[in-house]
Amino acid sequence: MLVPADMLAAQSKMLYQINKYYGERVQTRMATIAKTIRDVCKVVQDVLKEVEVQEPRFISSLTECNGRYEGLEVISPIEFEAVLYLNQMGVFNFVDDGTLPGCAVLKLSDGRKRSMSLWVEFITASGYLSARKIRSRFQTLVAQACDKCSYRDSVKMIADTTEVKLRIRERYIVQITPAFKCSGVWPRSGAHWPIPHIPWPHPNLAAEVKTEGFDLLSKESVAVQGKQSAMEGDAWVLSFLEAENRLLQGGCRRRCLSILKTLRDRHLDLPGNPVTSYHLKTLLLYECEKHPRESEWDEACIGDRINGIFLQLISCLQCRRCPHYFLPNLDLFKGKSPTALENAAKQVWRLTREMLTNTRCLEKL
Repeated sequence: MLVPADMLAAQSKMLYQINKYYGERVQTRMATIAKTIRDVCKVVQDVLKEVEVQEPRFISSLTECNGRYEGLEVISPIEFEAVLYLNQMGVFNFVDDGTLPGCAVLKLSDGRKRSMSLWVEFITASGYLSARKIRSRFQTLVAQACDKCSYRDSVKMIADTTEVKLRIRERYIVQITPAFKCSGVWPRSGAHWPIPHIPWPHPNLAAEVKTEGFDLLSKESVAVQGKQSAMEGDAWVLSFLEAENRLLQGGCRRRCLSILKTLRDRHLDLPGNPVTSYHLKTLLLYECEKHPRESEWDEACIGDRINGIFLQLISCLQCRRCPHYFLPNLDLFKGKSPTALENAAKQVWRLTREMLTNTRCLEKL
């Protein structure tokens, strides 16, 4: 295919700008966050060590591997979530019947097995393992551990929430979320994935992702709030962190996400938090479906992919709906104020217009 020379020139100018931006802004952000993670994880590990002494069922799973911490997610440069994997889910069946979007329950497979469960006192009369009851017990233990641990002067428990949240050095927030890993199963609410007739992801990759499974987190869910369901407090939130990360390997997908997160932190950190890194990661996965060929994820295409994701974001903000990648019935904008979404749409449009019309825009962004 013949491409006009001026178009090639514009593309190479943009690529030069993107690489420069990546080297100057993105890598600086990544290095700062990596240092923060090392600092906060020392504190969190110390707190969890104290918890484990009090209650051996809560074993810390926050381990370092090649400078990365398993189960730690960066929400923003000052906010993190650490997942604490619990053992022995064995006697429970995983049930997601769609009544609570993005959530599922764990039900005793047989009433006679109640006493065999490691978590017996957290099982409700109806046989459900209550996410809220486990979290409540964990919260009490973490509060005690904060007073005893060697970092007690620099770590405080955040009150007025049912979540387990720590404020570290008055600056950083780390949420510690109890969870179960569900390997080798896939939720019914995500059964439509991968969509037939779309060439991405390749069937082998999709099979690998499904085998990897997902996590069940004990945390508050916007989707559940306001639903007067008896199961509301017992429900666990579905999380596909590993699956998402596996899908974003290859080509310049990860690089693209790092640039998007940097642009978000610098220009879209808005009142009401309408645009999060997770929204951008979700739209990047949809962009992968729209551009299924590996050649479309070459370094030279990164500018086009970023613009495509921003155009998708504007559309979602205007429609006030951003469907979860694996669970499209779950709206990631639920609970956000219409005004915040409207303001964000205008701001993203300003940013996108700048990127579409000015090849040197990244010097200022």
